[in-house]
Amino acid sequence: MAQWEDNVRHVTPYTPGEQPRIPDIIKLNTNENPYPPSPAVAENLRAMDIDALRLYPDPAAGELTEAVAAHFGVEKDRVFVGVGSDDCLAMSFLAFFNSGRPVLFADITYSFYDVWAGLFGIPFETVPLADDFTLRPEDYFRENGGIIIASPNAPTGLLPGTDAIRQILEHNPGVVVIVDEAYIDFGGESVAGLTEEYENLLVVQTFSKSRSLAGMRIGCAVGSRKLIKYLSDVKYSFNSYTMNLPSICAGAAAIADEAYFEETRKKIIATRERSKQELRALGFTFPDSQANFIFASHPEVPARELFAALRQAGIIVRYFDKPRIDNYLRITVGTDAQMDALIAFLRKFLAERKEKKL
Repeated sequence: MAQWEDNVRHVTPYTPGEQPRIPDIIKLNTNENPYPPSPAVAENLRAMDIDALRLYPDPAAGELTEAVAAHFGVEKDRVFVGVGSDDCLAMSFLAFFNSGRPVLFADITYSFYDVWAGLFGIPFETVPLADDFTLRPEDYFRENGGIIIASPNAPTGLLPGTDAIRQILEHNPGVVVIVDEAYIDFGGESVAGLTEEYENLLVVQTFSKSRSLAGMRIGCAVGSRKLIKYLSDVKYSFNSYTMNLPSICAGAAAIADEAYFEETRKKIIATRERSKQELRALGFTFPDSQANFIFASHPEVPARELFAALRQAGIIVRYFDKPRIDNYLRITVGTDAQMDALIAFLRKFLAERKEKKL
């Protein structure tokens, strides 16, 4: 290594889901919404003053912040917005996890958490989920430097539940507890309301999944005024103009269109439940996902083999070559037509494989 490399911060980066540029592919690997954004998004973008793009955007993203605050029924000084929920989470790690004690999160969860911890030099410990991938609140009843919980969890899709999160909060009044609700709109109830009771609770959501705006990179956080003030101070010390004008306009329109949100959300939930039935009939097992994906395993076919066969057929799903989950595929819930194509391929593949073995 060259001498200057001695002073480089070496980290193991997060590996994002593949974004293949293959015509007619069925893309079920990154949990994007299969439906377009609200029509109100296009209207807002068309009405946007193009001349305003020569100016810096509102550093407070006022239009979007007010829309998010209205959605959650809180004051705007209890809302933080960022460039995707990843931005909100990264800033939160930087702002709140500085005690020198280890931050706690599950051993099977969103794999960006340990990346941020490594990047910022934050000690952490992973807490093993139970054999059935459920979270045990009592495992978090110990000294720590902060806690982060994905609800529903990724990639398992399981929902810890409000009672479990409340228990963790009751036993951890001295640290910040972050609940990452990237998938909450597909099942369960947000714990954003608990921020009224617990000053140390931060709830983070994204517009990438249920709002169909992954390409605009919009996230938000709700918490006490004190938490949001500390978080904003870190953001303004890092980059004052993180949110661009089109994203502000698109996000405000998307979160205000509740009717369209409910329509597409219910479609995805219905398709998910039907797909679960079809997959069970083919012998797959999986946790009872409350997200927009299914974490499936087959008792007779290794996940790696299924992943390769699906890809060959033009269907991309997510495979994690990691301990405890290397025999599972995470399958994003697509449209009915996309899921029908997936099921049809699996039915044919499994039948042909069985026949070859006879």
